[in-house]
Amino acid sequence: MVRVGCIGLGYWGKNLVRNFVGLPGCSLAYCCDLDASVLEKVATAYPSVRATVEAGEVFTAPEVDAVVIATPPPTHAELVARALGAGKHVFVEKPLALTGAEAERLVTLAAERGRKLMVGHLLKYHPAVQRIRELILGGELGRLYYIYSQRVNLGQVRNEENALWSLGPHDVSVILYLLDADPERVSAWGRAYLQEGVEDVVFLNLLFSDGRMANVQLSWLDPHKIRRMTVVGTRKMVVFDDMEGMEKIKVYDKGVDYTEDPGYPGGLTLRFGDIYIPRVDATEPLRLECEHFLQCVEQDRIPFTDGQDGLRVVRVLEAAQKSIAGGGGPIPL
Repeated sequence: MVRVGCIGLGYWGKNLVRNFVGLPGCSLAYCCDLDASVLEKVATAYPSVRATVEAGEVFTAPEVDAVVIATPPPTHAELVARALGAGKHVFVEKPLALTGAEAERLVTLAAERGRKLMVGHLLKYHPAVQRIRELILGGELGRLYYIYSQRVNLGQVRNEENALWSLGPHDVSVILYLLDADPERVSAWGRAYLQEGVEDVVFLNLLFSDGRMANVQLSWLDPHKIRRMTVVGTRKMVVFDDMEGMEKIKVYDKGVDYTEDPGYPGGLTLRFGDIYIPRVDATEPLRLECEHFLQCVEQDRIPFTDGQDGLRVVRVLEAAQKSIAGGGGPIPL
């Protein structure tokens, strides 16, 4: 039985509490938030759970084995360090930290303390992403050319972090996973239209050493809610649309082939084949993520999205932020 303390009971923190409470092998021992009215609601819903406004009380509680942190990103580094220092296993929402130096320090601290450090890169637990990974490893898509994604909507507008740090970890973590590599260079452009110094719209480019590339569009100032990623390979292409109900993935047997037929200029011919929809498990990704964290603590396993994974993503985002500040110039990693 893993005894969990949750810090941060905002919109996403409530979802984490809901999932952990519903999992076998988990006991919710503590909840912490700065808003006393939120704690009152938690106390009503879960009478056996201790509620506090002091994070330190959770860290020092002997009845807590692991801490779940879902607070604003600027607080992550400090809270994770305090939790690890107190000997607790840690699940922290993305991003792990706001600088590569902070993230690296947390990875080192977790190793020194012998504690699990897991980052909430939720989409990597999505059955659709896992299915795409299987298609890639099985060679069905051929050699990958590029990936592009859109994560846009009207809202939710943040003031603690910009669209890059709020939305970007989702797509960056998946892109690094599917391409199984870190980019060589990063460039990004962003504009703060609603709040000074907080970019609402970001266009991000990742260039890899073997010529593959990725483009990510992020915005909370858009008329459409889009959560879509397209992966283009030499043999086939796949589209992951998380706004779809049952048809999350569509595989397109489309592409460009080479031919010696003189009737085709440049020896290139377009191929238009079938489209098929692979079956994808409907289990909620957040539930799978929470289950995995508990298993890692109980069975002494390395988390799928461990501190190193979090560090990789933070380094990309940090380079992108530097590029934005410099007018979009490429930043080497």
